[in-house]
Amino acid sequence: MSQQPPVRSTSSPPSRPDASMSLLTNVMDHSLDEGYAEAAARRAEGGKGLPSTLRAKLGLAAALLLSAVVVTLGAAQARISAPTLAKEREQLIQRIEAETSAADSLQKNVDSLRDAVGTKQRDVLRKHGGDKAELVSLLAGATPVRGPGIKVVVDDAKQARTSGGGPRESSGFSDTGRVRDRDMQRVVNGLWQSGAEAIAINGQRLTALSAIRAAGDAILVDNRPLVPPYTVLAIGDGQRLSTAFQDSVDGQYLHVLQQNYGVRASISTQDEVRLPPAPSLIVRTATPGKGTS
Repeated sequence: MSQQPPVRSTSSPPSRPDASMSLLTNVMDHSLDEGYAEAAARRAEGGKGLPSTLRAKLGLAAALLLSAVVVTLGAAQARISAPTLAKEREQLIQRIEAETSAADSLQKNVDSLRDAVGTKQRDVLRKHGGDKAELVSLLAGATPVRGPGIKVVVDDAKQARTSGGGPRESSGFSDTGRVRDRDMQRVVNGLWQSGAEAIAINGQRLTALSAIRAAGDAILVDNRPLVPPYTVLAIGDGQRLSTAFQDSVDGQYLHVLQQNYGVRASISTQDEVRLPPAPSLIVRTATPGKGTS
């Protein structure tokens, strides 16, 4: 009986334990790419190039050198231009001082001319006014006056603001506790209506042509700015004038400003009040023209 040939196994040889980690194995076996390895080898053989640390040091040194050059040039430029700037500044200061001195001189000249004009106006009133010269002069504010009267001091609220909105805002005012030009207009008109014979605000004599206006938050009387507190002096029968003003509509208006907006105000009778003359008077009259045919 013939013997059966041995059966050879066709199964594959056993796999490596790390077969599932072939990618990691390849990376570990070939950690440096061939291209990088060749370049490194050529660089080592040729001896060309500088170590990276030395190259970095040279780059830093060059950057520092460039910065030093820039700073040096800037300092030199500033040192060169400093005398010129100082000279220009000195010239500007001299010009400002000269113009200020000229403005002061012109203002003194204006005040002198205004006084001269006021004196001539008063002389004309005395010469041509007749029996009513003193009355006309008083009503025109051309002469200084004194006599009994009252003093009304009006000031902003203690914590007055520069802006706001409220009941007064819609009427052209601002709900900020600041005294406005219309407030002073009502005070002055109330004093005239109550029997005041002459009035001045902060030493500024009021006439029939005087105007109380505003420029921003400032109050102007005949285009002259006033600074709070606003002191209003009025000549008249002190007690009667004080009572009449406080009982008037304008006096009640001032009381409302005190109660609702914190505006500070006080009224006191004075045995003697002195008011200066108005700075200047410009009176214009109209004359009928000839009719045309």
